[in-house]
Amino acid sequence: MNSATSVASETLSQLESARALALSDAAYYNQIVPGVLPIIGAGANASLELRRWGADFLAETFASPTLGSEDKQRLSLQVLETLRENLETVDDTGVIKSVVQAAASIYPLVFRHILSNPNDVQNWQIMAAIKSNILRRMDSASPGIRICCIKFVQRVVQVETPGLIADPRRPEQNEISLALVPRDHPLIPPQNLEAEASGLLDRLLSILQEDTSDALLVTATLNSLGTLIRSRPSISNKIISTVLNFNPLKLANSPMTPKIKVMVKSMERTTRALLMNIIKKSPENPLNPRIHQYLERMHRMRLDVFDESNRKRPAPSEPTDGLDPAKRQRLGAEALSEPPSAIPPLPPGPVSFSQLFTLTRDEGAKNFDVQAIPSDLVVKILVPMLIRIDKGQMDNAINAVRARYLSLSKSQPRSAAEAAAIATGKAPLDEEDEYEPDYQPTEDTEQIINKLDNAPPEGLLPERVPDAPLAPFKLPQAPPLTEEQIEDYGGGTVRRVFGMMSTLDDSASRPKVPKPGFNRLAASSYDRDAWVTVISRLATRASTGLEAQPNIVKSEYKTVSRKGNFSISNTIREALFNYIMADWKRRIDVASSWLSEEWYNDRIQLEAMRAPAEDANGDGGNLPAPTLHYKKWILKLLDAILPYMDGKDKVMIRFLSEIPEVDRDVLDRVKKMARDPERVNLAIAVIHYLVLFRPPVREICLDALEDLWKNYDGAKTGSAKILTKWRPEVLQQEAMNGAHEDVKS
Repeated sequence: MNSATSVASETLSQLESARALALSDAAYYNQIVPGVLPIIGAGANASLELRRWGADFLAETFASPTLGSEDKQRLSLQVLETLRENLETVDDTGVIKSVVQAAASIYPLVFRHILSNPNDVQNWQIMAAIKSNILRRMDSASPGIRICCIKFVQRVVQVETPGLIADPRRPEQNEISLALVPRDHPLIPPQNLEAEASGLLDRLLSILQEDTSDALLVTATLNSLGTLIRSRPSISNKIISTVLNFNPLKLANSPMTPKIKVMVKSMERTTRALLMNIIKKSPENPLNPRIHQYLERMHRMRLDVFDESNRKRPAPSEPTDGLDPAKRQRLGAEALSEPPSAIPPLPPGPVSFSQLFTLTRDEGAKNFDVQAIPSDLVVKILVPMLIRIDKGQMDNAINAVRARYLSLSKSQPRSAAEAAAIATGKAPLDEEDEYEPDYQPTEDTEQIINKLDNAPPEGLLPERVPDAPLAPFKLPQAPPLTEEQIEDYGGGTVRRVFGMMSTLDDSASRPKVPKPGFNRLAASSYDRDAWVTVISRLATRASTGLEAQPNIVKSEYKTVSRKGNFSISNTIREALFNYIMADWKRRIDVASSWLSEEWYNDRIQLEAMRAPAEDANGDGGNLPAPTLHYKKWILKLLDAILPYMDGKDKVMIRFLSEIPEVDRDVLDRVKKMARDPERVNLAIAVIHYLVLFRPPVREICLDALEDLWKNYDGAKTGSAKILTKWRPEVLQQEAMNGAHEDVKS
């Protein structure tokens, strides 16, 4: 016995090593699976541990996403007999669960094999025997096995129901469904499969229709229906209608034990998640209004069942002090505060602020140090306490403190000025004001606070020492930044701005909203377009005139001073260029906006230089020539984009139609595309568009077409059609030249 146990342990260790090897590289499954089948098969009299390991390994193999579908289909035919023997001879829950899971994974693979091999009767009979065995266990097995059977039934219904065909010419790449089965198939006639799928679907939905109390089966059924609803539109309405007729809270009518409470919550959450996913994935589904009504009804029922606070008696709103607790619900009177006689009198002698505001006789409360409580905790306690405090008690406490304060003010000795005024026989200025009326409970809190503000306490605190004059304080001047620091900080700022732009939604994912056009304010919407406007204007306008000559700044007094090599404008331009090239097809509008700003800035600088030169009194001759950036960056962008341009892309037509200026250098870049036979039509289309819709550059575009017609053989046909309308004399002259050469020859 010990020797058999040791042999089994050694075999399991070797099998685990093979499994680890297959997990590291899926290519080893093709060698390991056929090798382990004789060891784990039921016919080999293997031990229960080996069979459990084998069933788990097969289920893991066919569920692996790294193993190709062709390899899985080839291996599925080899394991069919092993799965059937385990189902028929082994009575172990772990083995049966893994075998059913493996069968659910290989059923579509065997189905596809039978489609291509209609004469393979043996393998299909084995698969049919496996299917019959699993369906017999669906109603009588343990809950764990029944959950696996539900997954198998869901897979069978999905395969035997018509699905969408993406490409009829490539059936091997389409989803496996009844739509791929020919009508005259000898082994799997479509009529029989469709009837079987309908019956299995009804059997699956019956779990929701029956008065079942097993939350595991209900949850497993709901989880399996989501795939059918999404992939099989022909049966989705039937499934959704069944789910809408299912009440996950029906068990709440029974005594609510903790177990039933967990079960009801589980079924309700799974049903809600399934229906919300349907609304999210199919917003145009005609059943969505019913789903919304169902979810609202479930929400109200859930609150009635689980929200116990709605069923509890609310706490009494009246205070408990001064009332008998037994009569609190019957009496409508408000609680009386402590009578004035209950407030302790002030001790003799000097009185502190603490003694003035202490109104309790509890020694523990008097000696408690409030400073020991953290300030954030004090704030959390005070705010709700002040909200719930009784207004009458608060007013009485304020009036008690006020009475104490007034009595203390009367008992204080007169000041030296008052004593001198009495000695000379002159009444002080505030003699009449010293009279204070008796306690008047009719005054409200705001009046008391105003009086306290107008009469500062004297004698309660020591006299305040006047503030000594303070000398002005200045922070030391920061040291000047070095060139390296300037470049580092400036580049970091630019990188952060472009990092934020990358996180914004692009034009394809943003909702389509009408733009105000020319009447809009620049950078007023805080989206990607607004940031592009801000950044491009920072690059073009922020430093206008500061880079007239390299490394030189012209001052107000016409003196020249050196500056560093770092230029924030050029840094932004380089970042804009890299940002566009990262996804140039989708960001071509950014390039158009940026180049428009560059062109406008160049025109403004040329006008600014031309104005002093035309002025008779101006000194325009000494102004340096401005640095123009438009042409440099448009050519750089074209040189970077054109190598990646496809012959079917229309982005170049849009780009050249939106940029502000097109010259011969730009057209020379476009003509270079004609060297590629696949892009010659694109080059002609771009130039033709400019001829039609940009009259100012029509002549240079026609010159470019004429050059294409003369020097590029592949462009003769396309360019000749355009030149026939716009420059027929070129074609006529060429024809005459050809005729003269024929005559000479």
